[in-house]
Amino acid sequence: MAEAATRRRTRSGGRAGAASRRGTAVIEQMPWNPPINTDRPTEPLTPEGVAAIHDGAMRILEEIGIEFLNPEAVQILRQAGCTVDGENVRMGRDMVMEWIGKAPAEFTLTPRNPARSITVGGRHLLFGNVSSPPNYWDLERGTKVPGTREMCRNLLKLTQYFNCIHFAGGYPVEPVDLHASIRHLDVLFDKLTLTDKVMHAYSLGKERVEDVMEMVRIASGLSHEEFDASPRMYTNINSTSPLKHDYPMLDGWMRLARRGQGLVVTPFTLAGAMAPVTMAGAVAQSLAEALCAVVLAQIIRPGCPVAIGTFTSNVDMKSGAPAFGTPEYMRATQMTGQLARFYGLPLRSSGVCAANVPDGQAMWETSNSLWAAVQSGTNMVYHAAGWLEGGLIASPEKFIMDCEILQQIQRYMDPALTATGPDEIALDAIKSVGNAGHFFGIQHTQDRYTTAFYQPFLSDWRNYEGWEVAGAVWTPERAHLMFKEIIGSFEAPPMDVAIREELADFVARRKAEGGAPTDF
Repeated sequence: MAEAATRRRTRSGGRAGAASRRGTAVIEQMPWNPPINTDRPTEPLTPEGVAAIHDGAMRILEEIGIEFLNPEAVQILRQAGCTVDGENVRMGRDMVMEWIGKAPAEFTLTPRNPARSITVGGRHLLFGNVSSPPNYWDLERGTKVPGTREMCRNLLKLTQYFNCIHFAGGYPVEPVDLHASIRHLDVLFDKLTLTDKVMHAYSLGKERVEDVMEMVRIASGLSHEEFDASPRMYTNINSTSPLKHDYPMLDGWMRLARRGQGLVVTPFTLAGAMAPVTMAGAVAQSLAEALCAVVLAQIIRPGCPVAIGTFTSNVDMKSGAPAFGTPEYMRATQMTGQLARFYGLPLRSSGVCAANVPDGQAMWETSNSLWAAVQSGTNMVYHAAGWLEGGLIASPEKFIMDCEILQQIQRYMDPALTATGPDEIALDAIKSVGNAGHFFGIQHTQDRYTTAFYQPFLSDWRNYEGWEVAGAVWTPERAHLMFKEIIGSFEAPPMDVAIREELADFVARRKAEGGAPTDF
């Protein structure tokens, strides 16, 4: 029953399909082709509204200030002319606008495989894997369990396998079976050997950041000078809302800034909890927390690549739990997109949900989040595949279900769909059919039928009776079967043997030295 569903789930043309076209591949997926967002952004704010939120963010920075819990950062900002009172830093709007004006509107991140380079900014739209959940769920287990290295490796294999995933974010699930002191070494070794996409470093202490930069440098076969010459990786930091930046994240932020690597700052402002209950207030606070970090990075290295992120959503006022994919989340993302364009900075948002399993709620909330990213002009979409329970669970079935949406977004952006040349207007075809007959058999259709429409790799388009005869396999079950096939047939991208050995030697040496310090 399951085998029959597996055989029929990928079709390459027509309702019956032709699974043989995919050869030995598990699925027939779209090629690597990071999309360009061809739509005009949704802009819910009037020019007066943009000015009001900008003024609110500037007044927060001027009148209230941000706590920088890092003495080095405070000293840098003091020397640049900020007003400092202990750890509280205030900065004027003229200074803010001058420094953020030095940040590039777009930049390119080049991983060890240059063919997987990605451009952040402009109209570029990039999707990344789920990052950082401590727990894992799959259909075989049927319950939430702590993450392990094997689970993490399997999710990294999905990250590499799917062409619609363009960068490898943080750990797709925290492997808590690895001690925190050496976890980053093992996971980065796995990431660099199982994938060839752009890497991420957690800003959680100097050892982790320095180790990851060195491992990325080794994997790319670069000298230190070559590594520093252009961004090869990135970090994402979160402010400690409301109105704080903590020590380790600022430390990592400054270390990557000095070496010209990619920087993303994403305040986690939940309206009603860590930010005002109003969307405009939450967005203004989020912008203030992000822009002051951009200022710090530009003071350290003018022109270093920076993006601002939005994670503004709301809490459930009945339980206090975070909610995602809500109308408020969508509007906050669109509003932040308007302000990001006002500041000339690339934007990061997320594909998120509050659902606990890969069900209907998971998909409508995630779909809302992803389309809000499209509408806002987002450039980097974190957690685009695999996220559950507000970021506490990673799921391979959800990962694969999300990739179906991501491919649809990529196809939606294909310029062929909106082309208006003579072949697309198709007057000759219309004339040949006239007032009778149909378009199935004419040459215009025959020449295009294999590529005319999006073909899903997971959705089942059979009628109820056909679906029932094939075993009545629900979507998460089909995704689970696909997950098993992908993992079973996975082939890691090539890596030079000498480089792999150098990476392994570095990991062994750093483990012998104790890795990163922990308090347990």
